[in-house]
Amino acid sequence: MGEWLWYASRAGGLLALLLLTGTFVLGLLTSGRLATARWPRFAVGALHRNLSLLTLVFLAVHITTAIVDGYVALDWVDVVVPFASDYQPFWVGLGAVAVDVLLAVVVTSLLRTRVPPKVWRGLHWATYACWPVALVHGVGMADTGLWWVWVLVGLSTTAVLAALVWRSLRTHQDTMARVGAR
Repeated sequence: MGEWLWYASRAGGLLALLLLTGTFVLGLLTSGRLATARWPRFAVGALHRNLSLLTLVFLAVHITTAIVDGYVALDWVDVVVPFASDYQPFWVGLGAVAVDVLLAVVVTSLLRTRVPPKVWRGLHWATYACWPVALVHGVGMADTGLWWVWVLVGLSTTAVLAALVWRSLRTHQDTMARVGAR
């Protein structure tokens, strides 16, 4: 039974990374007010939200199977307390940091109408740290000897960098009004 848990954990982690990448890219596109006739802003926003929930599902698969597998000594505390693991504390700790940031973003997003906008926005900015930390965790823990894992890492990195460049060059009326009002 341990072998399929090992594969499920690795697959869950890789899928979570790909979905987190998609969520991050869509978040940048949403914040840049991307809209087309085929993809109005509300559709891009809804896809971003749903993709983030799917990311959590595969993250849960990744974490649960890694702990249940028992091949290495991982505990539920190691998931949320950074660098507390006896097994590869640095790499597992980076994963815990990414999980903590992601959970803070998810919780405040679910409570968005009850959280001050500045708090929500500030925590959402934390995703700029969450994605690279999750990526480094994956590279440090994963089977990086496999060429296709490097292809996935490269494609994810390229997508995020392209979206960051697009977002940094993008201006829209809302931003210009806020900048001009200062």
